Amino acid sequence: MKHLIYHFINDDELLRITNKIREYEKLTAGEICVSIREKKHFMQKRMTVDQLAKHEFVRLGIHKTRDKTGILIYIHLSDRQFHILADSGINEKVTPNTWHKIKDVMQEFFAKGMFAKGIIYGVEEVGKILSTHFPVKPDDTNEIPDRVILS
Repeated sequence: MKHLIYHFINDDELLRITNKIREYEKLTAGEICVSIREKKHFMQKRMTVDQLAKHEFVRLGIHKTRDKTGILIYIHLSDRQFHILADSGINEKVTPNTWHKIKDVMQEFFAKGMFAKGIIYGVEEVGKILSTHFPVKPDDTNEIPDRVILS
């Protein structure tokens, strides 16, 4: 049985997204994470996409980054919803509306069936913001894996 993810994106596109994350993380001390979940677990049935993103944020340890500069682009396929969640260090520097603007453009890509392009756009925009406010440090370490998390 083919996974739901492959109705939206292929392995080459997943690699391009991972490479885009790596490209932007070379410019910032921030951590960018993309997590794509196919469906909810039984205990999560009543959770909103915002609640699921917060759960994933903690599960992946994004909240443990040194300077609170982790950001999650969380996509839930079966519900056709997504959420951008930034840690406190980032949210102190940008307005909450910033994430809504990025989400709106990503949604336009998704509506046209350009799933990978939408995610890449999101990674690029988040990366630009992080590199402006949190330039790479000499002692920077990669705290979160750069690959797209699939579950």
